[in-house]
Amino acid sequence: SITKDGQEVDININAGLLVDLPHLDETGASGIGLFRTELQFMIASSFPRMDEQVAHYRAILDAAGERPVIFRTLDIGADKVLPYLRPGAKEDNPALGWRAIRMALERPALLRLQLRALIKAAGDRDLHVMFPMVAEVEEFRRARQMLEHELEFVRKRGHAVPRSLQVGAMIEVPALLWQMPALLPLVDFISVGSNDLMQFMFAYDRGDPRLVDRYDTLSPPLLKLMSDIFSQANAYKVPVTVCGEIAGDPLSALALIGLGLRSLSVVPAAVGPVKSMVRTLDAAEAQEILTQLLDRPDHSVRDEVEKFAIAHKISINT
Repeated sequence: SITKDGQEVDININAGLLVDLPHLDETGASGIGLFRTELQFMIASSFPRMDEQVAHYRAILDAAGERPVIFRTLDIGADKVLPYLRPGAKEDNPALGWRAIRMALERPALLRLQLRALIKAAGDRDLHVMFPMVAEVEEFRRARQMLEHELEFVRKRGHAVPRSLQVGAMIEVPALLWQMPALLPLVDFISVGSNDLMQFMFAYDRGDPRLVDRYDTLSPPLLKLMSDIFSQANAYKVPVTVCGEIAGDPLSALALIGLGLRSLSVVPAAVGPVKSMVRTLDAAEAQEILTQLLDRPDHSVRDEVEKFAIAHKISINT
């Protein structure tokens, strides 16, 4: 997956269950850029025990081989309800409510059990852990301290510990964008959750059929925001990946690469189309056209990016 001007672009897949792993070989993906650990919990009839979690995560790592797997800690709440977990108060806006890292930090036993299982499952292999829905640097700091505590707990009891531990945060909540200089020195990588970030940025419910097509992934404000994230991460030498629907659309992915992105995580079916786009793209040419579009007041610059792709014979078919 290399552009015409020699820029290597990692294309990873999103996954959530062991049955997703064969897609790694089928697609030739670089790794798993987003493993949704909550899916194991959602299909279970009761909360998975420690040994069940360890076996599950170990099987994922075994199937991935030497390819990296980024495990996102539990993102439950909102539309992801566990039937065996006692619900809290009814929420009028569950997407903005008690979910993900917010729930985990208030019920630390859930998170600590999962973190310990991940550490044990990794053994002496590399482990990548990512915390979702971080809104404040302090939330990430507390979660990382919990992870370090569990690492020491496992080590003191004579178990093998990961040969390397990489810890990251998802960029989904706009408030975190003004804390990047404080966050970036603390993380080993970041991942932009474009679906939630776009929803919160434009203050719209992406599940509302009246609004589902109201805002475009190729709107100048969103592209400008992405460009700023990439440049700040690059300044701190922090790897950044974009996951979500924007990454799996070849035309939108073209724009992201033109803005400096070099790692995407997509649904398995999108790997082929995105890889074809990358192999027919000159990243420097894309950068030149994209930087001219960021300050436009338009609803979208999709037409301009599509004209560029057609003129340069770039594959943008899905």
